[in-house]
Amino acid sequence: MNVLIISGIVIFTLAILYVLAVMPRTVYNRRSKEMANTLFAHRGLHNNDTIAPENSMKAFEKAVEAGFGIECDVQLTKDHIPVIFHDFSLKRICAKEGKISDYTYDELKNFSLCRSEEHIPRLNDLLQLVRGRVPLLIELKIEFMDLKLCEQVDKLMRDYNGIYYIESFNPLALFWYRKNHNDVLRGQLSDGFHRESIGKAVICFLVENLFLNGITKPDFIAYNHRYAKNINRRMCRKLFRNTAVAWTIKSEEELERASKEFDVFIFDSFRPQKNKKGA
Repeated sequence: MNVLIISGIVIFTLAILYVLAVMPRTVYNRRSKEMANTLFAHRGLHNNDTIAPENSMKAFEKAVEAGFGIECDVQLTKDHIPVIFHDFSLKRICAKEGKISDYTYDELKNFSLCRSEEHIPRLNDLLQLVRGRVPLLIELKIEFMDLKLCEQVDKLMRDYNGIYYIESFNPLALFWYRKNHNDVLRGQLSDGFHRESIGKAVICFLVENLFLNGITKPDFIAYNHRYAKNINRRMCRKLFRNTAVAWTIKSEEELERASKEFDVFIFDSFRPQKNKKGA
């Protein structure tokens, strides 16, 4: 009998710890629900074979004109200026060697995006363009544990009057916002990760299964829509009423399927027939 009691206590304790580990922030549910049905143009309304490549001012202009929200990627230059660029490496988009963090902004601003006339924009350039007309979904690109990007982005965004949300794959970024600017709505990006090493496997497992939610307290979960069946992701949406963001939707068919599991949608490679909010 004692064994059964002890086993029951252990199972109950583990179940409580499991729920607490996965539990996102619930206090701001009403605010995060304001995101619902928004369509965010992934890196702007872009096509890398045109005059409006990804994360360019032209792509952002097109998104604003169409009434779509804008999803963008932000990282720091060598001189600590937040610029909008997805890859850490410059090779794919600029055909240059090195990383964004290896160059100052004055050096980077001369690099062409996908052989177009567009150049790497600063986050501040985007803010001046949008001026609150559409919501912004800002992904913080952070390598390792350097959180200077959080500080620099927060300085800029405190003076911005439009709607914006912060997201990152790095849970340390979310924890920084929890401690330093808790009223900013923040989201945990996640995926069905491919693990390359034991060290990476541990953090990938924790982020993939949202086991750091209890520490970072995200207001929304931005998940690769192909892995929508992840049980912890579903629990966040169904049990805790956490806002679910799908990335990256690439067709009307995918948008239709994802609408059963998600509330907010990041898209590219097509233009949705109707913008669910703001078009």
